[in-house]
This record gives sequence, structure tokens and C-alpha cells, in this order.
Amino acid sequence: MKTIFITGASSGLGKAAARLFASKGWKVIATMRTPEKEADLNQLSNVTLLPMDVTDHKQINATVAKAISLGKIDVVFNNAGYGLMGPLEGTSEEQIHRQLDTNLIGVILVTQVFIPHFRENRDGLFLTTTSIGGQITVPFSTLYHATKWALEGFNESLAFELQEFNIRVKTIAPGGIATDFAGRSMNLSTHEAYQETFDKMLKVLSGSSIFEFSTAEKIAEVAYEAATDGKDIVRYLAGPDAHTLSMQRAQQGPEVFRKEIAKALLS
Repeated sequence: MKTIFITGASSGLGKAAARLFASKGWKVIATMRTPEKEADLNQLSNVTLLPMDVTDHKQINATVAKAISLGKIDVVFNNAGYGLMGPLEGTSEEQIHRQLDTNLIGVILVTQVFIPHFRENRDGLFLTTTSIGGQITVPFSTLYHATKWALEGFNESLAFELQEFNIRVKTIAPGGIATDFAGRSMNLSTHEAYQETFDKMLKVLSGSSIFEFSTAEKIAEVAYEAATDGKDIVRYLAGPDAHTLSMQRAQQGPEVFRKEIAKALLS
């Protein structure tokens, strides 16, 4: 029985992945900031809940040590994250640090702490949720895109670094996920100079066909595929809109694609 360690498992993709892997006979270590509030996953016999806030460096070390003490970890699924939208000029320093600490620094630190365990076993897989937003951009999402583009580069380089120890590195890049958009995983910043344009963009975006929202369960299936197919692939697109947008950018080129996004969302 293999074991997967999942961050951000309290909702959305993380929770869907925990359920799916558990249903496939895996042991699941599901981490979240307040596991005492979880009333679903704790009913599954092969799921262990542990507390972890990926912005708390000391807790990362303690939780990873606890997880490893339970037995060999086969897959680490770096999934914790959220979206910050709004004009950069109106974004607070606290919001900047929280976005970077959660989406990027947390992933780096969790990965770093697990490397010795994988290296000693000469086996393991790091799987990280990035986003189609790590390959394309939309307006008013500067910091979110900064973290997701950074994760793409981080993981691709890390794949070279760890291959001699039989440690694989993969990412899954979802498009829109229905349970997350404008919900608990979204945070907004505001500035009066941009408010009219920002509000207009949000209205257009919510009714546009740019993103075709998938269920968290559908995206979790891609995560399971990446964890089990044995293929030497770093990037997995997840969701029909992710495939469409990636193909459009490749066909049109980045500058034409950027202008088309501006026309669709800002004109």
C-alpha cells in the first residue's frame, strides 16, 4: 500500500484527491491548518489528518517528521494555495507576503524537507499543483501569476537535480475549478483608480468562455494519473480550458495571445 502526503486537503482539489487516492487503496496523510474541524476525511480508515500551515516553517518540519515516522512516503502532493486578484497598487504588504509564502515559499520548503527521505529511499514523486495561470496570464492577477510561473520553473529545474536519485518531479496545471473560483480560495485587493476596470473585468470573466470550470474530482483524476502512470513527463494539463488556452498561446505566439486576452477582458 503506497502513501501520499497532501497539503491543502481541507477543501477543493486537495480534498478530492485525498478521497480519490484513499478509494484506490492508498494511505493518505491529509494536512490542513485546522484538522479538528474536518468532518469528512476523518471518517476514512486509511486517511490520517495532520495539522500544517505551509506558511509556518516550524510546523512544516514537525508535521513532515511526524508523517515520515508513520512509514515510507511515496508521493508528496504540494497542493495548498489560493488566488489573489486586484491591482498591485492596492495590494497590501501583508497580502503580498501571504501570497508568496503560501503558493511558492511553502511549496519550496515542504519539498526541501522531504528530499532526504526520498533520496535515502531512492524513490519518490513530488507532485505540485501549478495552474494554467503558470503558462498564461489574465489582468489583475500579478502576484498569483508570479507564484505559478515560478513554480513551473522551480519544478522543471528540480526534475534535473533529483533524477539521479530516482526522484520524479511533476506538476499539474488546472484551468478553472468550479469550487474555487471567487470562493474561499480567492482573495481580493482594491484601489479606487482601477475599480471600474477591475469590476468590469470580473463581470466579463465570470460570463466568458475563456475558462470552462471543471470539478475538483475531474482534476483529481489527473493528479492520480500523474502519480501512477510511470511516465517521464513533468507537466500535466488538467481540464479542457487548460488544454485549449495552452494550445492557443502556442499557436498564436505570446504577443498575439496577450492582445486577444486584453481584447476579451478589458475592451
